[in-house]
Amino acid sequence: MELPTSKRSPIVEDPKFLILFGKQKSGKTTILANLKDCLILDFEQGTHFVEALTIEVNNFDELAKVKQLLDIKMKETGEKPYKRIALDTATTLEELLMPYAIKLYKETPMGKSFKGDNLRKLPNGAGYLYEREAYKKIIDTFSKYCDTLILAGHVSDKMVEKDGKEVWEMEIDLTGKLKRIIGAKADAIGYVYRQKNNTIVSFKGGEDAIAESRPRHLSGKDIVVAESEGEGEDMNIKFHWDKIFKNL
Repeated sequence: MELPTSKRSPIVEDPKFLILFGKQKSGKTTILANLKDCLILDFEQGTHFVEALTIEVNNFDELAKVKQLLDIKMKETGEKPYKRIALDTATTLEELLMPYAIKLYKETPMGKSFKGDNLRKLPNGAGYLYEREAYKKIIDTFSKYCDTLILAGHVSDKMVEKDGKEVWEMEIDLTGKLKRIIGAKADAIGYVYRQKNNTIVSFKGGEDAIAESRPRHLSGKDIVVAESEGEGEDMNIKFHWDKIFKNL
């Protein structure tokens, strides 16, 4: 180890953990289904109407089975099974992880005799700590199996004060402190919306959406990820994921 004498160039271009959030039917699942080598873990059956590389996950046991399969694949090949893995959606994943959070709580001295099925009933909100721990562990675990982990979520609105005025601010729909903790882990947070025939991912911070990015090529930009032409069965959609992932 030596002390540096000059600045180092960036060693990472693409986000390793990307959060995409938007209103329902804003096109999140459609664009993810058209991202090269992206496995979608579908918690809400949102991929039923699109052609996608996907596994439906309905409970924590099924999520654990997916982890087991990914472990086996990575040991067999010595490589990450997928370039990208998308967890769709963030809110449903939070509910799905309750059994795991209970397991973590029961491993503690104060929780070893717990017999319930919902940690949110613990006094003084004590159970939320274990929900957050369960969520963080799952994010860290599935990040090992891909170059980029993507968390797709719905919008949550909250009232905040800006310049002496109360305004609505949009952020990913997660409970309490969890949204700040997961948001801090992300390399980029993009707000997905539609404008005429385009699906856009905005990485512009401020205004009414919590969106930001560490990678310079995304920071402060609105990126058209999908362009649609025509209607119905004649519709043609062009996708531009290369604007988000330089190493696509």
